[in-house]
Formats: sequence, structure tokens, C-alpha cells
Amino acid sequence: MLRIFLTILLAAGTLPAADFDLQRMLRRLEDRYNSIRTLQVNFEQTLSFSTQPTAKRMETGILILRKPGKMRWDYLTPTRKLFMSDGKFVYFYSVAANRVEKSKFKESDDMRAPLAFLIGKLDFQRDFREYHIQMVDGKRWVKAIPKSDKAPYREVHFLVNEDDASIRQLRVYGHDQSVMEFVFQNEKLNPQVDENAFVFRAPAGAEVVSVEGQ
Repeated sequence: MLRIFLTILLAAGTLPAADFDLQRMLRRLEDRYNSIRTLQVNFEQTLSFSTQPTAKRMETGILILRKPGKMRWDYLTPTRKLFMSDGKFVYFYSVAANRVEKSKFKESDDMRAPLAFLIGKLDFQRDFREYHIQMVDGKRWVKAIPKSDKAPYREVHFLVNEDDASIRQLRVYGHDQSVMEFVFQNEKLNPQVDENAFVFRAPAGAEVVSVEGQ
């Protein structure tokens, strides 16, 4: 599974290389996220499909990452749920259904998987085979195509804050014509995180289902 989290259908052409040093920006991104141990950020997540552009589902919550291999997505609105990885297994818990789905981390094809790049070692040249720069509404987006045909997504677009090399927005395009978009705010680097935050304990009475990879 690739290790990256990082969006939009193209609206403009590629900028000349002289106008923007893409490789320098990618190195700054690698330096920023490879130097940290933990990260916390508020997120807004929107799921849509190109076949149904008006049908969108938006959720918000808090994401916590800890290296190596751990992430926790606490969804707060519109309903409470949890998506968590302890580095070996991935757990998805729906509060409303009181149901847990458990799968091996390497088998997960969830669209949040690209964000796992933040809990491993970020290496763009290893994970992606080509990049393109696009201007959308006056903002510079990077489009990345994964090297592996087995990746659970076909391309990733991300918007970087060029002042501090932080990722502000991310769009992940799935093979099923889905688009998962993330907007990040209030990023905190190296906050103190309790290790127990990544220990999953099924709530009382919850149905636990093991989901095997295809």
C-alpha cells in the first residue's frame, strides 16, 4: 500500500518549469512531514462521484497521526464514527450501527489510505511516476499519478501552502469515479499524543466483522 495522503479535474494547462520549481516544493514537503513524529489536524471530508456531481456527503472531524504506521480519524459531524489504524490492522466503527469492520492495514483499499504517507516515510519519486502543475482559481495544484497499478486510487491532487510547505487540500480520485476531498486546518506538528489513542477496543455489544482483502 502506498504511503501517502494527497485533488480536482483539470481546468488549466501546465505552467512552464521556469515559473515554479516543482522538485524543490516536493523536497520541502518531504522534509516537513518526514521530520515529525506526530501530527494533529482538523479535517473536512467530502465524497462525490463524477456520475452524480450533485450528490455529495460532507463530514468533519479530527485526524491524529503517529509514526510509524498509526492514524486515528474521529468523525464528529454529521454522525460520530471512528476510522483507525494501529499499524497492523484498520478498524472502522459506526456508533449508530454499533458495528466494527476490521481488516489488515496492507489490504485496506479505503480512500483515506493515501494519507498514510504521513505516517511512513514520504518519498514522491518512489510512489509516483509523474507530476503536473495546474492553476485552478488562482491556486497552484500538483497532480500526481501513482507508479503502482494496484493503488486504490488513480490519481491524487494536492494544494500546498507555499509558505510552510503544508498540505491544505487533497483530492483522491478512485477507480470507481469517486472523488474524496479533504480540507485541512489548524495543523499541529509533534503534539503530545497518548499511545492508547491507537489501541482499539470494541464498545460493549458491538458487532465485529473481519473484512479480508480481495
